[in-house]
Amino acid sequence: MKQKRIAGAVISAAVVAALTAGGIRLYEPAAVHAATPAAAQTGPVATQVLPDFADLVQRYGAAVVNVSVTEVQRTAAEAPQSREFDQNDPFQEFFRRFQIPNPRGDAQPMRGLGSGFIVSSDGLVLTNAHVVSSGSEVTVRLTDKREFKAKVVGTDPQTDVAVLKIDARDLPTVKIGDPSAVRVGEWVVAIGSPYGFENSVTAGIVSAKARALPDGTYVPFIQTDVAVNPGNSGGPLFNMKGEVIGINSQIYSRTGGYQGLSFAIPIDVAAHVQSQLVQYGKVTRGRIGVTIQEVNQSLAESFGLKKPAGALVSSVEKDSPAAKAGIEPGDVILKVDGKEIQGSMDVSGRIANVKPGSTAKLEIWRKGATREVTVTVGEMPPQKVAAAQSGGEEQGRLGVAVRPLTPAEQKEARVNGGVLVENVDGAAARAGLQPGDIILALNNQPVKDAEQLRGMVGKSGKRVALLVQRDESRVFIPVDLG
Repeated sequence: MKQKRIAGAVISAAVVAALTAGGIRLYEPAAVHAATPAAAQTGPVATQVLPDFADLVQRYGAAVVNVSVTEVQRTAAEAPQSREFDQNDPFQEFFRRFQIPNPRGDAQPMRGLGSGFIVSSDGLVLTNAHVVSSGSEVTVRLTDKREFKAKVVGTDPQTDVAVLKIDARDLPTVKIGDPSAVRVGEWVVAIGSPYGFENSVTAGIVSAKARALPDGTYVPFIQTDVAVNPGNSGGPLFNMKGEVIGINSQIYSRTGGYQGLSFAIPIDVAAHVQSQLVQYGKVTRGRIGVTIQEVNQSLAESFGLKKPAGALVSSVEKDSPAAKAGIEPGDVILKVDGKEIQGSMDVSGRIANVKPGSTAKLEIWRKGATREVTVTVGEMPPQKVAAAQSGGEEQGRLGVAVRPLTPAEQKEARVNGGVLVENVDGAAARAGLQPGDIILALNNQPVKDAEQLRGMVGKSGKRVALLVQRDESRVFIPVDLG
């Protein structure tokens, strides 16, 4: 069975913090006083304490279940191990999901393992989509050893969330928390079935929030260092109050085992998916038809922003909701429905949660001023965020050799105007321009020919933002002219 990687870190033996969250007992190591000099005992002594997770596990551990899946394994020639990865890609191991190999190589039933947790007393269970995606039969086992054949209510590969239903009543359930209230550095606990060892408990801290991963999803992952391994996929991540704040989903690993980097799906994302799968049997997401990218310091200066924030629109689909609302390439989305945007992930996630056909209010930055735009949200197809890459050589302040596009090239690229980059060097090469790129605009001003581009560069300051089309994507590339 394919399982995504999830990971974490074992509790440190020397934590210098007083944890007073409800339901967690705190123990004071005897060595603390023994090591305190007598002279220092005349005043207040700072007490070192260690967290105890026993009450949390005792209260909510019964709501964590083992999920096993029966499937027919493919032959060795067809198995996922045969896929070749680019050895220079640092993320080549990132999304290879855990699996139990079949040494014989012939087709035969096999059993995969994962975890899950009960969210309603009448038998709704949340787990990872990849845990059950290839199984023909799903079994849920409770801590009291009862087993139930589970119905897959629905799966959402986009977020890697699945909803199961078992025929049972009066089941123990978890308590749902608020991921937005989670603080980096706070303790968290994972319960699951690593390598089939049911109801194993590990703990660590939140390492980061809203972590964007190169997996093509819009999930703002919670990064932790909780020790979890194959079989923990789909299990809950608890805060110190005993509330579930996430579903353990992925790890970064070059070995296939725990290496200190784990990622959990925020529970509010999973709950949104759950409600749609239960009610409609599928998940719909909003879209407005733009390609967006992060705003770094150079782009912020180029567009006159005080700080790097928001999400930069690099292209707008023709006849899309964004186009009809008047959104243009070069606009920076600062807020969606009154909530500030820190990066492109925020825009994608918030628009995705808007029901298609509803409206969303966007605050955008255009030519040095803010304005509000109302967009009627459509239904979202798969969307990709363009990214700059590296290459090339040439000379000049900008460092590009360009030529006009022929009518045939303009028609093929679906552009009107622009210049084709034939060679790059210097500033352009350092910024990531490549031969074959089409420069469409400089600082939001359309480029029609090489002479105009040269003049625009001559009048520019230390930084410019080039709108570049590369293959089917458009991206703003900041160039430091020095």
